[in-house]
Amino acid sequence: MQVLYFAWVRERIGLPREVIDTKAATVAELVAELRAKDARYDAAFGDVSALRVALDQDLAEFDAPLAGVREVAFFPPMTGG
Repeated sequence: MQVLYFAWVRERIGLPREVIDTKAATVAELVAELRAKDARYDAAFGDVSALRVALDQDLAEFDAPLAGVREVAFFPPMTGG
């Protein structure tokens, strides 16, 4: 699956996107796998309350299932003005 990183998430990890082979069933399980990969990921995903996630470009929760998902995007909350 394609994983996209935006804003400070991308800055901490050092990549805008990557292809991940995962056995994770939910977004939370994917985050746990990513955090175990490297200290950069651990830093980026240390506080998921500061993150939003989209599955195939639709906003989702961290307990959402990944079955059939082709793209996961992580980004900080947006603010308007």
